[in-house]
Amino acid sequence: MNNCNNTSNPLPYEKFEHLGPAGLSDEELLAIIIRTGTKKRSALMLAHDIMDLAVKRGQGNGLLFLEHLSLEEIMTVKGIGRVKAIRLKCVAEFSKRIARQSYGKRVRFLNPGMISDYYMEQVRHLEEEHLLLVMTDNKNQLLKDIIVSKGTVNMSVASPREIFLTAVKMRAVHIILLHNHPSGDPSPSQEDYDITKRIRDAGQLLNIPLVDHIIIGDNKYISFKELGYL
Repeated sequence: MNNCNNTSNPLPYEKFEHLGPAGLSDEELLAIIIRTGTKKRSALMLAHDIMDLAVKRGQGNGLLFLEHLSLEEIMTVKGIGRVKAIRLKCVAEFSKRIARQSYGKRVRFLNPGMISDYYMEQVRHLEEEHLLLVMTDNKNQLLKDIIVSKGTVNMSVASPREIFLTAVKMRAVHIILLHNHPSGDPSPSQEDYDITKRIRDAGQLLNIPLVDHIIIGDNKYISFKELGYL
């Protein structure tokens, strides 16, 4: 790894040996993942450039931003090619999966705010609509969630039949629908009301109630349950 720091400052690898991973800054962790720099830019400098990119995108300066940057955006950093960009995206996904699996059965949705908090960072930056089916047990604990459709939420791609076949397979007691509005405004459309009614009515017949439909905007949400529609 190229080193443009003076010799009094240990390289990230050396710092890891002395302090462990918890002793590294976000940039130092990224530098180890990036592994090598260029002739003019060390891996640590490239990590700094990536963090700067997050600030310019309005994502703050934490590591969560990696999930929301595309490969092409990461590759705008000079010295970061496709392989390094893919590696960074895989690390972000790996971290997200570890975090969610660590919750396991402990995830329990007691109110719409808890549901929106759990999914907010996952969906609020998506550039197209994603409809998620969230399945819970009799204690409102998360069993599984899946993406039902991508693109405009409509009944041609989000049919009650497919939703409830999945719910029955997972032995879900309740279901929750959740989708994002890329505009950032979570106000429901007429189509959102229509899909909610159809899934609600089907759930009543099958005894798998739809307990909420949540629309995620930019750091805000709307709950059909809180609106009194469910």
